[in-house]
Amino acid sequence: MLRLSHPHRHPERYKWIALTNTTLGIFMATINSSIILISLPAIFNGIGVNPLSPGNVGYLLWLLQGYLLVTAVLVVSLGRLGDIFGRVRIYNLGFAVFSLASIALSLDPYHGGHGALWLVLWRLVQGVGGAMLFANSSAIIVDAFPVEQRGFAMGINQVAAIGGSFVGLILGGLLSIGDWRLVFWVSVPVGVIGTIWGYVSLHDNGKRAQASIDWWGNLTFAIGLTSLLVATVYGIQPYGHSSMGWTSPRVLLAFAIALVFLVAFIVIENRVESPMFNLRLFRIRAFLAGSVAGLLTAIARGGLQFMLIIWLQGIWLPVHGYSYASTPLWAGIYLVPLTAGFLLAGPLSGYLSDRHGARVLSTAGLVIFGASFVGLLTIPTNFSYPVFAILVGLNGVGGGMFSAPNSTAIMNSVPADQRGSAAGIQGAFMNAGMVLSIGVFFSLMIVGLTSSLPGALTRGLSAHGVSAPLVHSVASLPAVASLFSSFLGFNPLKSLLGSQSAAHVSSAQWSTLTGKHFFPSLIESPFHQGLMIVFSMAIAMSVIAAVFSALRGRRYVHQESSVQEHVGDLSSTSGAVLGEPALENEAVR
Repeated sequence: MLRLSHPHRHPERYKWIALTNTTLGIFMATINSSIILISLPAIFNGIGVNPLSPGNVGYLLWLLQGYLLVTAVLVVSLGRLGDIFGRVRIYNLGFAVFSLASIALSLDPYHGGHGALWLVLWRLVQGVGGAMLFANSSAIIVDAFPVEQRGFAMGINQVAAIGGSFVGLILGGLLSIGDWRLVFWVSVPVGVIGTIWGYVSLHDNGKRAQASIDWWGNLTFAIGLTSLLVATVYGIQPYGHSSMGWTSPRVLLAFAIALVFLVAFIVIENRVESPMFNLRLFRIRAFLAGSVAGLLTAIARGGLQFMLIIWLQGIWLPVHGYSYASTPLWAGIYLVPLTAGFLLAGPLSGYLSDRHGARVLSTAGLVIFGASFVGLLTIPTNFSYPVFAILVGLNGVGGGMFSAPNSTAIMNSVPADQRGSAAGIQGAFMNAGMVLSIGVFFSLMIVGLTSSLPGALTRGLSAHGVSAPLVHSVASLPAVASLFSSFLGFNPLKSLLGSQSAAHVSSAQWSTLTGKHFFPSLIESPFHQGLMIVFSMAIAMSVIAAVFSALRGRRYVHQESSVQEHVGDLSSTSGAVLGEPALENEAVR
């Protein structure tokens, strides 16, 4: 009879089991955060929905945002629940929920709007499973590894966490060529194997927090953050005669609700005995500086992904002769240097941070990260690929140098019974940053397009014989329609001009108007103007993040004790408080 040895009897073996399983889980979760980006054209074509029809834009945005939104909202609560009830228990349940949702997504029985709604709802459920994985994987690793090896272990895990979002772009392009359902099926065997493996091999060896559930904190945080992210989703949709909806009553109401509930959340967390979101952690300099730097970097990184996909799928690839059907695959392939740079730099920087601390590595990484945006601003829209590959590769290297040391420093800085909460906060910042990046960067891009795109459309269409009324109608459309067209690798002119227009222009003109080159060439210059605004903002975020990273202090490792034992220390000792040197018995020089 087969007998399984208990993992706690073999701590050396168990730490690698914990690392492998949690890395698999986080890799799967983050792949699914980005695989949709590349696969949307195939998915909407498969269920028979035109994503650019006015009534269907909501489906498009919620498929993009829903998973990240749910993950961002729940990850802090689920991290805290892991502190109370056991991190492995919540983590394993997350694997099971994620696998169930992946199966349901793959078996979508409907078409049209009902099919899209099915996908949106199950993506939300998938986000619940993803939040359970995000919230507890880092804490399980920190519990399993000694201090001197955590940087290396967290480096591998962080490479999986952020590298998965890059790999998802390539995988989505490959799978969507065969069948759109494969985009969701790919997670099923991994999820089933990971679930069984986790229940058999993982165990809780961290400190449990003896606390009750902070129901009011959970409720106000969920409502407040959901409202904020929902306002961001609807803010980039047209409203009335405006190209965006930031002034619509729905968005303003969502922002007001977010403000009220988030303020209430902060008040509650400062008063309850066992807060879900331990605000005292932000009095630890390494935690505060690393968290702010991580949030800003997540926003910049998320914005970069969207802009590069639009750039490649909507402009560069069609101009270079690629069919619209093939642009998702080739966009993923041409972004391989970005993924490779991150995968190479992440583990190495994590290993080095174990010996030299996080400050120099993470700050240098952010400098390289920001410098790559400067380089991308200097190249033309119709760039030379080797130059582009070097710049996005440097972006990946800079991101890898920052992420692993930063995450390790954050997790090392908190008490042992707060690691689930700390990991949840970092997961919330990363996923909220991705959601906010769409609102921030799309809005900035739309501002740039709105000033120049109507004129470009008017000149280009008029020069090819399109009637003045139709030219005016097309040029007056919101810039977001052209942006989504480019994002989806979709040429909208045939549907916008209508088949009757073919009778009023020559066959050569009609062929040019609806060909691969005309629309991308038309939006090339307006897109570059928008890109200047977007990447300038990314540079500013990178600089601010680098400043916070540099202010994190020397390498700091919290004693293996609970936060309750250090409530007084956090305000009186020198090691944990912002602006003071580290304690001798807690700092690792």
